Amino acid sequence: MAKRIISTIGLWSVTIGVLYAFGIAGAVWIVAIVAVASQHELYTMFEKMGERPFRALGLILGLVMILASYYTNAIFSHGEMQGLDAGIIAVCIVIACIRIMRERDSSNRLETIVYTVFGLVYIPFMLNFEIRVMALPEDPKIGLMLGIWVVAVTKFCDVGALLVGMVIGRTKMAPHASPKKTWEGAVGGVIIAALVGAGLVLVFPNLFPPTLTPLIAALTAVPVASAGIVSDLIESIFKRRAEIKDSGKWIPGIGGAFDLADSLILGAPVAYFLFRAIFS
Repeated sequence: MAKRIISTIGLWSVTIGVLYAFGIAGAVWIVAIVAVASQHELYTMFEKMGERPFRALGLILGLVMILASYYTNAIFSHGEMQGLDAGIIAVCIVIACIRIMRERDSSNRLETIVYTVFGLVYIPFMLNFEIRVMALPEDPKIGLMLGIWVVAVTKFCDVGALLVGMVIGRTKMAPHASPKKTWEGAVGGVIIAALVGAGLVLVFPNLFPPTLTPLIAALTAVPVASAGIVSDLIESIFKRRAEIKDSGKWIPGIGGAFDLADSLILGAPVAYFLFRAIFS
């Protein structure tokens, strides 16, 4: 637990420093690095399962998908940008299908295509919604705070669920996927996430859209945090199938990049669509 706390403080310190120095551009690169590192770890899990995804192809297109959403903003209209992600996925499928024809071993050609594309869709495509959240307002400072809000809500739900589960957790949520997770911990994590979401808006009212009141922020945090819990369980299923405890070992007390970003993978898309409804 001590290592996890120290790592969390260190990661938030570095993140805040990068955001202070580079603004949204820094946030985009943080998301891109975490996404590609997470995708790399997911492909490693697939390999431990006996599959052979096209790692280099998937990682290159994943990086392009994240960065293109930001750096093409001045060139493409908003509607065209939304189709860019689907276009990259289509390109990945085409290239993977062409590439697979060169494989002499035809026993798992289909699996190679499926696992390559899944890695691209599940991580870079889903995390790209964090970039879309930051692009919703015209004011980049407000967009940056919305991105921070999503990360804070999902990650504090993780921490809250862990702490509450350790104290009063009794009812197992998914014993076959993640034996340590409990319903009591999940409820506690969601409540803490709602308090954090409301608290950020309450403390920094000028850095959020006027329609996002503390009450609405708290209510919005509930489905976002809940999606994050499901996302965490999905990663646990991958790790159990690959027979590993953590996706990586480079973050003491936390694990790898996938362990760091897991709750954001489903939380960010939910936040994006809820924010679009609130701000429209």
